[in-house]
Amino acid sequence: QLQLVESGGGLVQPGGSLRLSCAASGFTLEYLHIGWFRQAPGKGREGLSCISSSTGSTMYADSVKGRFTISRDNAKNTVYLQMNSLKPEDTAVYYCGPVSGGRYCAFVPVGSWGQGTQVTVSS
Repeated sequence: QLQLVESGGGLVQPGGSLRLSCAASGFTLEYLHIGWFRQAPGKGREGLSCISSSTGSTMYADSVKGRFTISRDNAKNTVYLQMNSLKPEDTAVYYCGPVSGGRYCAFVPVGSWGQGTQVTVSS
């Protein structure tokens, strides 16, 4: 059974950090472009970052560039999103999953995605 599980969310103060994990079972993340998206209440899903399968190159939305870092641990079949300097506007449910792309990933979700993990940034 193909499954993705996000974890690592929680409540953090503005300026704080969290590391989200995206663990896969039933398939190998290494061979897919993987992206992180988020959805805040009343808003659409926003692409944040993705990492390409073969090149390992990364891409970031302007809203998180310089604050978030995506990485992959192939041995653990897990993709991470390190989030620093968090702001209240980062509050959302965060999702990971496969995204489309050729040589490089793109912010276009495809296939099955996880249930998400809640991130709340508040003092």
